[in-house]
Amino acid sequence: MAFNRPAPTPSFIPDEVTGETSGDKKPDTFAFGARRDDEPWEPWNPSADTVVPVRGKHRVAKQRGGGLARSSTVLGVGVIAAVGAGGMASAQTGKPPVSISIPDLPNVGSLISDEEAPEGSSTALTAAGLTQADAEEGNADAGEALRSRIMLQAELQQDQVDREAQAAAEAAAAKKAATLAAKEQDAAKAKAAAAKEKKEQEAKAKAEAARLAELAKQFTLPTSSYTITSTFGQSGSLWSSGQHTGLDFAAPTGTPIKAVHSGTITEAGWSGSYGYRTVLTLDDGTELWYAHQSSIGVSVGQKVSTGDVIGRVGATGNVTGAHLHLEVHTAGGSGIDPMSWLRGKGLNP
Repeated sequence: MAFNRPAPTPSFIPDEVTGETSGDKKPDTFAFGARRDDEPWEPWNPSADTVVPVRGKHRVAKQRGGGLARSSTVLGVGVIAAVGAGGMASAQTGKPPVSISIPDLPNVGSLISDEEAPEGSSTALTAAGLTQADAEEGNADAGEALRSRIMLQAELQQDQVDREAQAAAEAAAAKKAATLAAKEQDAAKAKAAAAKEKKEQEAKAKAEAARLAELAKQFTLPTSSYTITSTFGQSGSLWSSGQHTGLDFAAPTGTPIKAVHSGTITEAGWSGSYGYRTVLTLDDGTELWYAHQSSIGVSVGQKVSTGDVIGRVGATGNVTGAHLHLEVHTAGGSGIDPMSWLRGKGLNP
């Protein structure tokens, strides 16, 4: 139990009735319950509005039976403060001062708590008003706790931003991969289509080559041991039309002239600037003109087969040397390029 130090004995004793002292003049007095202006003191009852709470967490116990009431305890503390500040105190009754005895006070937190705590127990407070448990947890004060919450919230927000950024990056990567896959698929399709087209072209070319090879068995060149000296459509003053109308095979006079394909002889004889000329009409109506022959070996209406000799190379008609002048006319009578026609039959002049 704690005791207050006894107040010193005053140098004067107030009269219980008049309040006058035993001296010549009325001295300044200081006593509880009286003021210099003779107005009574009012007891100080602290409340939640007048008492500033201590920072930190407080564990406060409820008032126990047999102890001082909250208001009485605070009043006692106020009395002690008043006595200590004045240095002396005396009752208005004039009785000698009595020492004040106050039981051990619980910790400050117990004054403002409604919770029950075991008797004689108290939790020590840190300098910042925190319990020892809080101090051990690393929360030095309320500011540190607030900083911890702010840092935690910032970390959570940063984690959310990181997750969103990662999701966006994954979505972009997936989109890029899908685009790349689509491009690769299109390229593969294009490559496959090109390969297919190439294969088809190769197959067509092979089939055409086979066809021409088969035709080549049915067609032959009109002469041998020759040199091509003039082609179809060539311009020059040697021809009355201004252009060459056939294909010239220069060869020595007397070189055999052969039927290119099976057909019927429709003309055979002299033909002006063509000299001696033979016309072979094929089954499809195409006409082959052999001109400038030195001699004719067939007659009109005669059937000939591929490779049969129908005349000899000469220099009759309008010529500058011995050669075979070959012209090709369609069934309608139009002249066409003999070189192209021969190549179309599998021949290469």
